Amino acid sequence: MLTIESTYHRPQGRPRRALLVASVIAGLVCAGAAPVSTLARRGPVRSNASAAASQTLVIEGAGEGHGVGMSQDGALGYATHGWTYQAILAHYYTGTTLGAVPRGASVRVLVGSKVEKLPLEQYVRGVVSAEVPSSWPMAALEAQAVASRTYAITAHAGGSRFDVYADTRSQVYRGVAAETSRTNAAVAATSGQVVLYLGRPAITYFFASSGGQTENVEVAFPGSEPQPWLRGVADPFEQGSRRWKIGMSFASAGARLGGLVKGRLRGIEVTKRGVSPRIVSALVLGSAGMTPVSGAMLAGRLGLSDTWAYFSMKDARGVRPEPDRSGQARPVPVASPSGVVAATPPAEAATATPTASPQGGAEAPGRVEPTRAGGISAG
Repeated sequence: MLTIESTYHRPQGRPRRALLVASVIAGLVCAGAAPVSTLARRGPVRSNASAAASQTLVIEGAGEGHGVGMSQDGALGYATHGWTYQAILAHYYTGTTLGAVPRGASVRVLVGSKVEKLPLEQYVRGVVSAEVPSSWPMAALEAQAVASRTYAITAHAGGSRFDVYADTRSQVYRGVAAETSRTNAAVAATSGQVVLYLGRPAITYFFASSGGQTENVEVAFPGSEPQPWLRGVADPFEQGSRRWKIGMSFASAGARLGGLVKGRLRGIEVTKRGVSPRIVSALVLGSAGMTPVSGAMLAGRLGLSDTWAYFSMKDARGVRPEPDRSGQARPVPVASPSGVVAATPPAEAATATPTASPQGGAEAPGRVEPTRAGGISAG
């Protein structure tokens, strides 16, 4: 069963399922971890507080989001290179086709404290204009329209009361006031079209930036079963975009990690990554022991925009990578994706008629609002 999550890519505050995820991963990690040798590699505990204060945790990463489904920046890249919206959707949602929703379909949106029942197409017009800049190529806007429409009919956040939130807990809806002629044209061009897998509407997660590779749903959303249309795929037109690097003192990092640190923070060791370099599990290493954490919890505590992250320690002796037992070498940053993607897009996605009504599910943690007037807002 697929645990339906928000399309949004950054949790607002601590994820609601973080403690549960951490406890599950704790058992998995501890079963195969080597605590003594891990801590021993880091040398004797240093009692000099000033020395610890001079250490900086350097974090280098890529992407912005949970990494599942369609990358909005990636869709922009493909559209810029001449791909149609059908080809873009077929790339990100493996093995899917396009079909049509029944005429007169509607969606119940929680706006503030009031539930509004809106015609589906009216709702999608108010979403696309809030999700991506209207200046983007039409194919990118059309891909967003189909993804947003499909998400609306498959994510029942409020159970029997409503279907979607109007904010970052589902996907942003800003109503008629936010509509533009270009985004409305994209919605009209794809009117009624949704993504199908084996004839049934398929939940269509999307996010801001993949960093060059999307992720399997069961990796990004622990507790979800693998789904054939939500598999990690290469995203070469995204490579080189949204790469980031931040630094913070070990004291500051330790404060953010709070009760996860036993004693004084000594480092972070990644133990498992997904099909992309996104962190599945890691160990927070302290002077008095270690604590297993999920990648999502680690990113949330440290304020990272994605779980695609690599850690190093900087001090007077230089910069040294933190231990990483995931088996994945650090990818070399790529300045340009030229020549990586085939010159011609795949065959157009086939169309089909839905054979069953949309399937819903329970919502879980959210993502930050990508109100993109030329980019992603900080949220």
